[in-house]
Amino acid sequence: MHRYRIAMAAGVLLACVGGTQPLLALSLDDAKSRGLLGERPNGYIGVVNTADGEAQALAKDINQKRRHAYEEIAKRNGTGITVVETLAGEKAIQNTKPGYYIEGPGGWVKK
Repeated sequence: MHRYRIAMAAGVLLACVGGTQPLLALSLDDAKSRGLLGERPNGYIGVVNTADGEAQALAKDINQKRRHAYEEIAKRNGTGITVVETLAGEKAIQNTKPGYYIEGPGGWVKK
């Protein structure tokens, strides 16, 4: 049950934090659809195409927000942040649209 609560909280977090980018013109969904960013198993956004500085800035912004939220979830549930990050990563990869990038054992692949 404890793992389920953490997974649910991580899922809600990804839905809320995943697409926020108030100061940047590029949205997360746009960056993913263009193959610039992808989801990583560790719960964070990864930069697929390092040539795009705006995508790098967006990833950094989202990852900072995710890290803060993961810390809060871990604290509330009395668990380590690594557990929250891993569960969030699993959820994010499950929810990734076909054709978008995810990071696998061998690197970036399209789902």
